[in-house]
Amino acid sequence: MTRLGDHPSLEDLLRQLTPEVLGALVRRYGHFDLAEDAVQEALLAASRQWPSEGVPDSPRGWLITVGSRRLVDLLRSEQARREREDSVAQWSLVRQPSPASAEEVVSGDDALILLFMCAHPALSPASQIALTLRAVGGLTTAEIARGFLVSEETMTRRITRAKQTVEDSHLPFRLPSAGERPERLRSVLHTLYLIFNEGYAATAGAELQRAALSAEAIRLSRMLHRLLPEDPEVTGLLALMLLTDARRLARTSPDGAVIVMADRDRGRWDRMLIAEGVTLVTEAMSHGDVGPYQLQAAIAALHDQAPDFESTDWPQILALYELLLRLGENPVVRLNHAVALAMVHGPSAGIEELALLASDARVANDHRLHAVRGHLLEMAGALDEARQSYLRAAEQTMSLPQRRYLHSKAGRLSPRR
Repeated sequence: MTRLGDHPSLEDLLRQLTPEVLGALVRRYGHFDLAEDAVQEALLAASRQWPSEGVPDSPRGWLITVGSRRLVDLLRSEQARREREDSVAQWSLVRQPSPASAEEVVSGDDALILLFMCAHPALSPASQIALTLRAVGGLTTAEIARGFLVSEETMTRRITRAKQTVEDSHLPFRLPSAGERPERLRSVLHTLYLIFNEGYAATAGAELQRAALSAEAIRLSRMLHRLLPEDPEVTGLLALMLLTDARRLARTSPDGAVIVMADRDRGRWDRMLIAEGVTLVTEAMSHGDVGPYQLQAAIAALHDQAPDFESTDWPQILALYELLLRLGENPVVRLNHAVALAMVHGPSAGIEELALLASDARVANDHRLHAVRGHLLEMAGALDEARQSYLRAAEQTMSLPQRRYLHSKAGRLSPRR
């Protein structure tokens, strides 16, 4: 046994071990849903015993031992209920693993396989996010519900349906085949990207940011990078998150008001995160196979490395957005491309670009389109049209800080009497 003080905080230690323990139990016994219940009971037992008794020499093995015992009990109970004596007899032969043998059932790939399972193609993006945070992130259902501003009951149903979908798919607990892996990895990366974005720019609620979600996305991306260090897009995604999160503290004033990029105090940016992010994106792009996360990270690096807003290398940013558009038409990329166009060639060029998005149902009613249009119209001196765009954007956002900011922009452009 070791003292808890010799380890990270109990919460951090348990959260770090959760995907490894869950993966080990699912791989050995199957039954994703029951395995998760068993892991939660093991985590609860650890949270009660370790503070007073000390952390076991093999905390992961201890959790697997306790989780395995509970899972065998659950499997027997479940099978008895379904009257499947043959399976019960088979499970009854399973010996309770000792801490040493429990350690042996852990594969370095287990956490990675869990990520692939949670990014199951049959799940909606919202369900992928919820299941990833629950199974791999170790967040409670209540924590996830608070992060997405829904009731715990609603989130419980969403996660339950997601787990049932995975169970019904009969997806084997293994890494995808070589042919399946690229597509499945894209789903994993996209899920982590969405979690980070929701944390960095919350789509609804009283706070502009949900730092806990961003931090969890970064933690999971670091884990993925440790497992797949040679994948340039995995590295690019982690770099993008670090380079973006480095600006977090400067995005709001002490009263929570939005501060736009041009007005931010760059002295509050996290230079250690920026240095790490720049190193990672440089490493990723040296492989030659450049993907969208690497390009977005390169754009973020250019913003972070500029000493002030006026020194931003907009021509290079514009070129990177054009490369992104060549990889695939994306309305949000097109929106950011319009801003870069305006900064390089003037607001009229950007406004013309926005016209291409007016009929795109994916973004036509998104507040960001109208907010950007308002900004470019204001740059062009069309103040009344800009005010109308800001007001329309304010109507369409569910983020209270964004709404207040947009109303303030519109208010400054109101004609004086």
